Amino acid sequence: MSEGGIGSMPQYLLALIALLSQPVAASAQVTQPGPRAGDVYEIRRVSDMTQSDGNGSSGSSHDADMLVERVIAVRDSGVEVEFDLPTETSAEDRARQWQFPARVLRPPQGPLQLLNAPELTARVDRWLALGSWTRAMCGRWIFTWNAFQIECEPQSVVAALAAVELRQDDVRDGATYRDPVGRGEAVLRREAGSAAFVAELAVDSDVLRRQQAESDAVLREIMGDRSPALRAAREARAPRRTSGTVRIRFERDDAARTLRRTRVLTLETERMDGVRENRTVTETVERQLVSEPAP
Repeated sequence: MSEGGIGSMPQYLLALIALLSQPVAASAQVTQPGPRAGDVYEIRRVSDMTQSDGNGSSGSSHDADMLVERVIAVRDSGVEVEFDLPTETSAEDRARQWQFPARVLRPPQGPLQLLNAPELTARVDRWLALGSWTRAMCGRWIFTWNAFQIECEPQSVVAALAAVELRQDDVRDGATYRDPVGRGEAVLRREAGSAAFVAELAVDSDVLRRQQAESDAVLREIMGDRSPALRAAREARAPRRTSGTVRIRFERDDAARTLRRTRVLTLETERMDGVRENRTVTETVERQLVSEPAP
């Protein structure tokens, strides 16, 4: 498991975290098998990035995380679920992750609802104390083993969990797919010879420019403008034009459950210094039932 874990910032200096935002599918939902109290799932997310430019430079990164999802109760108001780190997580890694365990209600419609916010608030205070930080540090970006933001808001866990909520995806032939960095929308089509559904759309260059500006602001906060030469080097690497595609692939089983979602973001950027840069980010989220109650 990576030191960041699901819900914290991945390797920011190697890939734009904003470009890894999860897709949002639209249209009517597909009927899926109902959950049962006692069901246990493993949710795995793997992200790989490769990058190269016209100067011959290249790089790559790999980030892998896992969560355990336990169904606590099934009620008319929704399904109560607990998300936690794997049982083998070390005490040191668990101490870095104040967000888990988190209990949420998954209603029939609408976003997840956090149920144990007071517990998470108490954990945030202990986590801050462990780092010798005060709440004045909340929202700040720092660099330790990687660059990350000091997050202190319990509700932030809801957004992190929504990113791996495969059951919320509408996966069927003809369903509409939208992506945070995509231009417009695309239509899912069944892949020939399989139970997978795929779609592809062009990236929105305006969205990418806004995200790049946010990335630059974070780098300035972490590194500062230490010299005119540093500022000039950063400006030379800024994107002048960016194009690319987002390709999504959903894989399902015979019970019409989404088991795997693979998102491939391919970007080609011309920098202000004229150098062309290519980047590919592949992210896979997989949800697998590992235990269920006896019939």
